[in-house]
Amino acid sequence: MGRAKLKTLKETTLKSLFEVMKLTGITTDFYKYQQIAGVIKFYNESEILLKDLFAYPADPDFDELGSLEITGAFIDEASQITAKAKNILKSRIRYKLDEYDIIPKLLLTCNPTRNFLYASFYKPYTEGTLEKGKAFVHALLGDNPKITKHYKNNLLGLDKESKERLLFGNWQYLDDPTKLCEIDKIIDLWTNTHVPPGKMYITADIARFGADKTVIMAWSGLQLIEIKTIAKSDLVHLTDVIKAIKAKHKVPQSSIYLDELGVGGGVLDMLPGAKGFQANKKPINTGSRQNYRNLKAQCMFVLAEYINTGKIWIRPEKDKELIIEEIEQLKKSKELTDDKLDVVKKDLQKEMLGRSPDYLDALSIRIMAELGTTDYFK
Repeated sequence: MGRAKLKTLKETTLKSLFEVMKLTGITTDFYKYQQIAGVIKFYNESEILLKDLFAYPADPDFDELGSLEITGAFIDEASQITAKAKNILKSRIRYKLDEYDIIPKLLLTCNPTRNFLYASFYKPYTEGTLEKGKAFVHALLGDNPKITKHYKNNLLGLDKESKERLLFGNWQYLDDPTKLCEIDKIIDLWTNTHVPPGKMYITADIARFGADKTVIMAWSGLQLIEIKTIAKSDLVHLTDVIKAIKAKHKVPQSSIYLDELGVGGGVLDMLPGAKGFQANKKPINTGSRQNYRNLKAQCMFVLAEYINTGKIWIRPEKDKELIIEEIEQLKKSKELTDDKLDVVKKDLQKEMLGRSPDYLDALSIRIMAELGTTDYFK
């Protein structure tokens, strides 16, 4: 039984479990709770293990779960964990399955959310395309006969968005007029198989001064065919990686587009003929009225248009959840002046995500190739 934080699990979910066990006649005569070890041990030697499923930077691959031998799992408030945590835990459901003829099962409970649960369960459920072996149960407050009337009254007093989520179970709860991309269209990025192949490109958001991470993308037309992420590295290594991807996909040097800010300029110097992206540069003249604050705003707005009209196909499943989260932070700035369109500042995106939107930046740089002319880079 897991949750994002073990402390919260013990303070909430565990108390509910004990209450339900009591209601069903399972008393402490049947089990012993070992609080320090985080184990509930039953008289027949069965156990419930309490697990912390938070994505700690020191354990990105969840090695802590590596030696688990379990027959089933339950994740409470699954919206608070990552898809990777869920997948790793699921892979550990393997203990004595054949010996006792047990079908491995994973139960995830949550309130409506916009992470991997929406893409993997809710959306396909509403479309009738839910994969075999998966089920979605839409449960509302009124389905619980034990709930107190005071809880409903409390929920009725919440703000509109919270009330839609927690009281009415509305998965389409977001009503943000500043958002540039529709959530369903974002998820469609991985199923837009109608997008044809085309000219080869590489785009890269280079980690600034060793911070964040470098994201390198290889493209065939508007098909994203490979994603490479690098944590911290020197300029020579980053250049070598780009050269290797260039050779692998036969990308012309003139079709490599890099973020030129900070250390990106150093990588650009090592790749003569490649093109640099400067966020604050003036918009590219496409022959139509230009009302964007700068090049970054232009590329972000056009990227949103491409996403909403199904013009991009992301083929790799790598880091899908992170990409969805970042595109959801693609919003119109409320601080519009001089009739110039702009997107929210990167610092605000970082604050909302808890990290830099590096995938989003690498995606938007691809739009520069759609808009650019040779003269622009002279």
